[in-house]
Amino acid sequence: MADPIRTYKDLRVYQNSFETAMKIFEITKTFPVEEKYSLVDQIRRSSRSVSANIAEAWRKRRYKAAFIAKLSDAESEAAETQVWLEFCTGCGYVKEEVVSDFEAAYDQVIGQIVKMIEEAHKWVIKTK
Repeated sequence: MADPIRTYKDLRVYQNSFETAMKIFEITKTFPVEEKYSLVDQIRRSSRSVSANIAEAWRKRRYKAAFIAKLSDAESEAAETQVWLEFCTGCGYVKEEVVSDFEAAYDQVIGQIVKMIEEAHKWVIKTK
């Protein structure tokens, strides 16, 4: 039997997004200094925002529409991160195989988010 989900940190989607954002943080340390305030900041911000929006969605479970809206924001940030990853390859900063692994990780995260949106009724807090 799976462990109960008590906080957003217990969600696999949160764990996956956080882990991937940390990997992006590490890899962007090797980028050229001229990318610090453009590509590096953008990809770090969007990748971290996925996890932050999932955490916010968790706290908004009293309101189905708000819960879905925050999950939708997380999904959008994951897609944005995928675009920045394309730029990483296009600029020659990261090998295609590495970006491919990141893409797969974000495809999984997006899939998990979409499933939560589709099954929002299972996640919202039931009020009396």
